[in-house]
Amino acid sequence: MDPHLLKQLNAERAARRAALMLIDLDDGSDRLIGPHDPVDGVLGEAISAAFRNGKSVSVEVDRRRYFLNVHVPAARLVIIGAVHISQALAPMAAMAGFDVRVIDPRSAFATAERFAGIDLVANWPAEALSEKPLDAYTALAAVTHDPKIDDDALAVALEAGCFYVGALGSRKTHAKRVERLRAAGIDDQDLDRISAPIGLDIGAASPSEIAVAILAEVIAGLRKRDTVLR
Repeated sequence: MDPHLLKQLNAERAARRAALMLIDLDDGSDRLIGPHDPVDGVLGEAISAAFRNGKSVSVEVDRRRYFLNVHVPAARLVIIGAVHISQALAPMAAMAGFDVRVIDPRSAFATAERFAGIDLVANWPAEALSEKPLDAYTALAAVTHDPKIDDDALAVALEAGCFYVGALGSRKTHAKRVERLRAAGIDDQDLDRISAPIGLDIGAASPSEIAVAILAEVIAGLRKRDTVLR
């Protein structure tokens, strides 16, 4: 591999940006491709698929063999609120392969005993998210049901282009939330990206069932997205 390309690849990975090393197996040449670099035809379709599913693969196109070595950042789930739903959601999401972080300024809720083994931050979301910024490979679930905590986190998630943004609450509650966020300068196109009431409609009742519904919707947002993430 060209040392210069390797340096570029490592820089992309360090910045949590997806990249693909396209290696021509017939002549050994390689080049680095980003998720939105134009590649036409069948090869371009294979590259897009590799970015979507995060799996490296060998393909043959026009009698040439290629290896698509894809590097996609690990998906993260940031949960705003150390509540009962979060206690079920955090370990399930970790088991599903997500890097999980729980943020809640209320120290009575954000305790290591309630979230053993989970990255837990007892701070206001605006400060916690500035220390570890969100990105396109991050999902955010706001479940405190407290506007003073949830609203700022939702605004940051929308600005960061998170692949999933969800918020707990009834339609009436969400309508009031939308009014507040719109008054804060967020446009309707971004507001429409918020999934509320949060989670797939499976008739969930208990905190654990709601957690299942949320995680299912997050996974669907990651795997069934219409566009390749940056």
